[in-house]
Amino acid sequence: MRFWTALALLPLAACASMTPADFHAGAPDMRLEDFFNGNSKAYGIFLGRSGDVGRQFKVAMHGAWDGRDTLTLDEDFTYDDGERQQRHWVFRKTGPNDYVGTAPDVIGEAHGHYDGNAYEMHYTADVKRGDGTIRLDFDDWLFREGENVVLNNSRATKFGIEVGQVQLVFIR
Repeated sequence: MRFWTALALLPLAACASMTPADFHAGAPDMRLEDFFNGNSKAYGIFLGRSGDVGRQFKVAMHGAWDGRDTLTLDEDFTYDDGERQQRHWVFRKTGPNDYVGTAPDVIGEAHGHYDGNAYEMHYTADVKRGDGTIRLDFDDWLFREGENVVLNNSRATKFGIEVGQVQLVFIR
C-alpha cells in the first residue's frame, strides 16, 4: 500500500521542487563570471545511488571572462586513484541571469539560470565508466556561500532515475 501512496504523491513532489528564485535574497550573487574568473580549486566526491562514496577528486581551474558575454573555464581533475581528466567549458551569457554552456562531453548545450546566490544548470553528458561511457542527465545546483566559497550538488539521472550525486566545494 505504501508504494501506491508514494506513487500518487510523486506529481505533488515535482510541483514543490525549488527554483533559483527561491534564493533571490541570497548574497553574494552567483554570477559565473564573478566567481570563476581567475584561479580557483575544488574538492569533490561521487556518491553512488546507495550513498556510498565512489571516487574522490580535486580540480584546479582557471576561468577567463572576456568582459562582454563569454567565460571560458579550464578544469584539471585529479582522482584519488591517480587518473587525470580535463574539461574545457565555454559559457555564454544569454540574458541578465542566464547562461548557455558547452563542453566536449556535454551533449548539446547546458542551460543555466541564477537568482541571488543560487545557480541551477541542466545538461546531458557522456561520463567515462570503465572502458566506455554512460550518458547521464544532470541537475546541477551551485550556492555561493561567501566571496570565496561555492557549494555544488549535482544529481545524475538515467531515464529519470537517480543514479548518483556529485558534491563539490569550490574555493577561490
